[in-house]
Amino acid sequence: MAQGTFALFNQFKVDMAEKVHNLETDSLKLAFVTLQVGTTATIAATTADPRWGAGGGTNLSSSEVSGSNYTAGGNATANNAVTDSSGTVTFDADNPATWSQHASGPATIKTAVLYNDTAAGKQAIGFIDMTGDGTSAISLVDGDITVAFNASGIFTLA
Repeated sequence: MAQGTFALFNQFKVDMAEKVHNLETDSLKLAFVTLQVGTTATIAATTADPRWGAGGGTNLSSSEVSGSNYTAGGNATANNAVTDSSGTVTFDADNPATWSQHASGPATIKTAVLYNDTAAGKQAIGFIDMTGDGTSAISLVDGDITVAFNASGIFTLA
Protein backbone atom coordinates (compact mmCIF):
# COMPACT_ATOMS: atom_id res chain seq x y z
CA MET A 1 0.00 0.00 0.00
CA ALA A 2 1.42 3.39 -0.93
CA GLN A 3 1.96 6.06 1.69
CA GLY A 4 -1.11 8.26 1.99
CA THR A 5 -3.49 5.76 0.40
CA PHE A 6 -6.95 5.66 1.98
CA ALA A 7 -8.60 2.23 2.21
CA LEU A 8 -12.08 1.32 3.43
CA PHE A 9 -12.60 -1.44 5.95
CA ASN A 10 -14.72 -4.27 4.48
CA GLN A 11 -16.95 -4.00 7.58
CA PHE A 12 -17.84 -0.43 6.52
CA LYS A 13 -20.06 -1.82 3.74
CA VAL A 14 -21.96 -3.94 6.27
CA ASP A 15 -22.25 -0.96 8.61
CA MET A 16 -23.66 1.20 5.79
CA ALA A 17 -26.26 -1.47 4.98
CA GLU A 18 -27.22 -1.54 8.67
CA LYS A 19 -27.59 2.28 8.82
CA VAL A 20 -24.70 2.79 11.27
CA HIS A 21 -23.25 5.84 9.49
CA ASN A 22 -24.61 9.17 8.31
CA LEU A 23 -21.44 10.50 6.76
CA GLU A 24 -22.78 14.06 6.45
CA THR A 25 -24.09 14.60 9.97
CA ASP A 26 -22.14 12.22 12.22
CA SER A 27 -18.94 13.39 13.92
CA LEU A 28 -16.02 11.66 12.21
CA LYS A 29 -12.50 11.67 13.63
CA LEU A 30 -9.05 10.82 12.33
CA ALA A 31 -6.73 9.30 14.94
CA PHE A 32 -3.20 7.86 14.82
CA VAL A 33 -2.25 4.30 15.80
CA THR A 34 0.92 2.22 15.94
CA LEU A 35 -0.57 -0.63 13.89
CA GLN A 36 1.30 -1.48 10.69
CA VAL A 37 0.02 -1.77 7.13
CA GLY A 38 1.87 -3.92 4.63
CA THR A 39 3.44 -7.33 4.35
CA THR A 40 3.42 -7.73 8.13
CA ALA A 41 -0.06 -6.26 8.37
CA THR A 42 -1.75 -5.83 11.69
CA ILE A 43 -4.38 -3.55 10.16
CA ALA A 44 -6.03 -4.21 6.82
CA ALA A 45 -9.32 -3.86 4.96
CA THR A 46 -10.19 -7.29 6.35
CA THR A 47 -9.68 -6.31 10.01
CA ALA A 48 -12.56 -7.89 11.94
CA ASP A 49 -15.30 -5.40 12.93
CA PRO A 50 -12.92 -2.48 13.59
CA ARG A 51 -14.04 0.04 16.21
CA TRP A 52 -12.64 2.88 18.26
CA GLY A 53 -13.20 1.17 21.58
CA ALA A 54 -14.68 -2.06 22.85
CA GLY A 55 -17.68 -3.83 21.41
CA GLY A 56 -16.49 -5.02 18.03
CA GLY A 57 -13.95 -7.54 16.83
CA THR A 58 -10.96 -5.16 16.95
CA ASN A 59 -10.44 -2.26 19.35
CA LEU A 60 -8.20 0.09 17.37
CA SER A 61 -8.02 2.67 20.17
CA SER A 62 -5.91 0.23 22.19
CA SER A 63 -3.05 1.00 19.76
CA GLU A 64 -3.49 4.79 19.77
CA VAL A 65 -0.35 6.91 20.02
CA SER A 66 0.09 9.50 22.76
CA GLY A 67 2.21 12.58 23.33
CA SER A 68 2.23 16.36 23.26
CA ASN A 69 0.28 18.18 20.53
CA TYR A 70 -1.84 15.09 19.91
CA THR A 71 -5.34 14.92 21.37
CA ALA A 72 -6.52 11.48 22.42
CA GLY A 73 -9.24 10.31 20.06
CA GLY A 74 -7.88 12.32 17.12
CA ASN A 75 -9.06 15.37 15.20
CA ALA A 76 -12.59 15.82 13.87
CA THR A 77 -13.33 16.34 10.20
CA ALA A 78 -15.51 19.29 9.19
CA ASN A 79 -17.88 20.05 6.34
CA ASN A 80 -18.56 16.38 5.62
CA ALA A 81 -20.34 16.02 2.29
CA VAL A 82 -21.81 13.19 0.24
CA THR A 83 -22.48 13.86 -3.46
CA ASP A 84 -23.82 11.78 -6.33
CA SER A 85 -22.61 12.17 -9.89
CA SER A 86 -24.14 9.75 -12.40
CA GLY A 87 -24.35 6.95 -9.85
CA THR A 88 -20.91 7.46 -8.30
CA VAL A 89 -21.19 8.59 -4.69
CA THR A 90 -18.30 10.60 -3.31
CA PHE A 91 -17.57 11.31 0.34
CA ASP A 92 -15.40 14.29 1.18
CA ALA A 93 -14.55 16.50 4.16
CA ASP A 94 -12.14 19.26 5.05
CA ASN A 95 -8.66 18.17 6.01
CA PRO A 96 -8.29 17.72 9.77
CA ALA A 97 -6.15 20.33 11.51
CA THR A 98 -2.36 19.97 11.33
CA TRP A 99 -0.68 18.28 14.26
CA SER A 100 2.25 20.54 15.26
CA GLN A 101 5.80 19.40 15.94
CA HIS A 102 6.71 18.91 19.57
CA ALA A 103 9.75 17.41 21.32
CA SER A 104 7.40 15.19 23.36
CA GLY A 105 5.05 14.36 20.49
CA PRO A 106 4.17 10.79 19.52
CA ALA A 107 7.00 9.13 17.62
CA THR A 108 5.42 5.81 16.57
CA ILE A 109 2.67 6.85 14.11
CA LYS A 110 2.09 4.25 11.40
CA THR A 111 -1.59 4.49 10.44
CA ALA A 112 -4.41 7.02 10.62
CA VAL A 113 -7.89 5.63 11.33
CA LEU A 114 -11.12 7.40 10.31
CA TYR A 115 -13.96 6.42 12.63
CA ASN A 116 -17.50 7.48 13.51
CA ASP A 117 -17.48 9.13 16.93
CA THR A 118 -21.28 9.57 16.86
CA ALA A 119 -22.14 5.90 16.32
CA ALA A 120 -22.80 4.06 19.57
CA GLY A 121 -20.21 1.42 18.64
CA LYS A 122 -17.71 3.97 17.23
CA GLN A 123 -17.33 1.88 14.08
CA ALA A 124 -14.25 2.55 11.96
CA ILE A 125 -14.64 3.57 8.32
CA GLY A 126 -11.17 3.30 6.82
CA PHE A 127 -7.49 3.96 7.28
CA ILE A 128 -4.47 5.71 5.77
CA ASP A 129 -1.01 4.15 5.58
CA MET A 130 1.20 6.93 6.98
CA THR A 131 4.54 5.23 6.20
CA GLY A 132 4.30 3.43 2.86
CA ASP A 133 6.50 0.54 3.97
CA GLY A 134 4.46 -0.83 6.86
CA THR A 135 7.38 -0.95 9.27
CA SER A 136 8.81 2.53 9.81
CA ALA A 137 7.00 5.25 11.75
CA ILE A 138 6.52 8.99 11.47
CA SER A 139 6.89 11.35 14.38
CA LEU A 140 5.69 14.71 15.66
CA VAL A 141 9.15 15.03 17.18
CA ASP A 142 10.55 15.39 13.64
CA GLY A 143 8.01 17.91 12.29
CA ASP A 144 4.38 18.86 11.69
CA ILE A 145 1.99 16.25 10.33
CA THR A 146 -0.71 17.31 7.91
CA VAL A 147 -3.21 14.88 6.42
CA ALA A 148 -4.46 16.23 3.08
CA PHE A 149 -7.36 14.25 1.68
CA ASN A 150 -7.56 13.71 -2.08
CA ALA A 151 -8.98 16.79 -3.81
CA SER A 152 -11.46 14.51 -5.64
CA GLY A 153 -12.85 13.18 -2.36
CA ILE A 154 -11.82 10.85 0.42
CA PHE A 155 -13.49 7.87 -1.25
CA THR A 156 -16.06 6.98 -3.89
CA LEU A 157 -18.63 4.21 -4.15
CA ALA A 158 -19.76 3.18 -7.59
